Amino acid sequence: MGMTVTDIYRYPVKSCRGEWLPAAVVEPWGLAGDRRWMIVDGDGLVVTARECPRLLLVTPAVEPGAIRLTAPGLPELTVSIPSVRRDRDLVPVVVWQSKLVAAPASEEAGSWLSAVAGEPVRLVYLDDPTRRRTNPAYSRDTDRVSFADGYPLLITAASSLTALNELVAAGPLADEGPLPMRRFRPSVVVAGAAAWSEDGWRLLRIGGTAFRAVKGCDRCVLTTIDPDTAVHGKEPIATLARSRRWDGKVWFGMNLIPDLPPGGAAGAAPEIRVGDPVEILDQADRSDGPPR
Repeated sequence: MGMTVTDIYRYPVKSCRGEWLPAAVVEPWGLAGDRRWMIVDGDGLVVTARECPRLLLVTPAVEPGAIRLTAPGLPELTVSIPSVRRDRDLVPVVVWQSKLVAAPASEEAGSWLSAVAGEPVRLVYLDDPTRRRTNPAYSRDTDRVSFADGYPLLITAASSLTALNELVAAGPLADEGPLPMRRFRPSVVVAGAAAWSEDGWRLLRIGGTAFRAVKGCDRCVLTTIDPDTAVHGKEPIATLARSRRWDGKVWFGMNLIPDLPPGGAAGAAPEIRVGDPVEILDQADRSDGPPR
């Protein structure tokens, strides 16, 4: 059997809980509704679950013209998409190396999220997703990304997680496994691939949509936080550091950029669906080294 999509996830608010989808529209900057919202501090700097693990307990749900937030111990809150009529309605924000502007959400949303984070934060919305470029070292001048860490989508292979969990089970921290795929916050999960074969993928098609696999995903401490409890552990970083460490980083998954027709395809927006076939159009022969 060939490769197929088993799971699709989007993350409406950066660093908050994701949602499983049976299908998703593919936009140039990511899946529709994915990471268009972000939490920032008083200076506009991104605040993530790396520093505030409890953000992983916030469940966002996309609604028409709004987002609905729930979290343990707090009342449900619906936040409208901010209205932007002029440039002065926007505020400067910084997400890693990117400096851009975004639309501030209501003060009520900031107060609600501050109660979760335990520090003063604000919620902002990326009203124009064409503002932020991907890393030019691995992409084209026309490529764009939402508030995701670096690229529009992340693909992972179920077989690679199985192989990783086998290594965890054989190591000194076996009690921390097995780890769910949700630790890695993928956009798309595929079955039917050989473990770690995604390292060599360069071009692929999911359903009828083509993607460039531009760079492996180097992983951070966020993967060591249990998404259900917000409790820190040491896995999977400890095992990845023994088995998949190159260039001083550890690696799991591949970053994707959609190859959509210029100006958008005629007719319906492209979609990917659970059950879609996955075809590898080009791949590199890899010796041991970072998946790039």
